[in-house]
Amino acid sequence: MIITLRDAKASASIDTLGAQLVSYKDSSGREYIWQRDPNFWGSCSPILFPIVGALRDGHTMIEGQIYEIPKHGFVKTSELAAEQPGPNRAVFTLLDSESTRSMYPFPFLLEVTYALTDGILSMSCLVENTGTDRLPYFIGTHPGFICPLFEGESFEDYVLEFDEEETEGYRSYNMTRREFDLSRRLPFPGDGKRIPLSYELFLSDAIWFDVPRSRRARLLNPATGHGVETSFPDYDTVAFWTMADKKAPFLCIEPWNGSAPCSGEGEAFTDKNHLQTLSPGESRQYRLIIRYL
Repeated sequence: MIITLRDAKASASIDTLGAQLVSYKDSSGREYIWQRDPNFWGSCSPILFPIVGALRDGHTMIEGQIYEIPKHGFVKTSELAAEQPGPNRAVFTLLDSESTRSMYPFPFLLEVTYALTDGILSMSCLVENTGTDRLPYFIGTHPGFICPLFEGESFEDYVLEFDEEETEGYRSYNMTRREFDLSRRLPFPGDGKRIPLSYELFLSDAIWFDVPRSRRARLLNPATGHGVETSFPDYDTVAFWTMADKKAPFLCIEPWNGSAPCSGEGEAFTDKNHLQTLSPGESRQYRLIIRYL
């Protein structure tokens, strides 16, 4: 089921399957979210929980037992309960079940809230430990934005712009070993704050900034100033991805706490990077804010 939010400056639509953002339009009707074309990528904005990326060889060790968790977790294929208390706000809820515990043996509550305020879209993922032991997990978002936005533009007309000078560079993905290479960090592919887009940059899949200084990134055409801005104050890392081999007309901005496997990681779930944990009864919020430019 699709639930649509509206205010005077924008609209947003969310699918109860995965609580996935499937549309974000300005007041003129301009769409900013990738529209799930299966010829390129049949998704558009999955929520990543309780893992980010794929597990090494598809499985992991939790409390001495082997579990298989699908890539990016099970939220993207789960139907969430939904409430819409007002025209510009909706709340989506997922509780653990027999199905989730077969993959991830922990009680939890995931509550995803979307709200539109003055055209700005906020998305909050709240994770609560409803069990009696510590809850380990990873979480991320994966919104895909149409790029280029306007007829007559090209992907290469756009840049990624950061708030801060990014002096540490990024990690590249090793397609053969299916892991991020932590043995080296590649230099920032731009002038410190701006990355000129090219498909060549993504030939090895996502580029991952594991120690970014910024908590805000913009995808924009500097010649027009149009694009989108994302803020991710509660995520420690951010990745960027498109399907370079197909020259796909979108770019994903992906705030993560966690990632695909990294070189040197062990096989235990808790060996993975950017592990999040909650004590019994504790909860934590992860915000993503999107606005069009």
